[in-house]
Amino acid sequence: MADQARARRLAVRIRTIVATALETQVKDPRLGLVTVTDARVSPDLMDATVFYTVYGDDLERESSAAALESARGVLRSLVGRETGVKNTPTLAFVHDQLPEGAKHLDDLLARARADDARIAAAREAAQPAGEADPYRVPVEVPAVEE
Repeated sequence: MADQARARRLAVRIRTIVATALETQVKDPRLGLVTVTDARVSPDLMDATVFYTVYGDDLERESSAAALESARGVLRSLVGRETGVKNTPTLAFVHDQLPEGAKHLDDLLARARADDARIAAAREAAQPAGEADPYRVPVEVPAVEE
């Protein structure tokens, strides 16, 4: 088993190689605007998972996934040639859900900000139900007799 630092370094190298190859060497017309976001390598350096995003709708995402699957062998041989490791890891391509999750969180935060603004606007015109400070009690000083 290799150490985790070596697996991370290999993952970064695989991410760079695959991204460059998709930009310059893979000429599949089904391949849309694909961005390689991350790569992870198993601790034994035998399997690599490449995460990607596609700009566009579901149809473009599906066609890009098919193009990546058809180019997997070419990309794996290129990774083996460029990295020089003894056993070239198998490549698996996974669509990265992170941008959709981030957009959902941004929408939730925007809704929370709008609710906060609405509550702050309602609070500006509000008056207390009782006195301004209901806990304020006048203190009487007892007279000192001599």
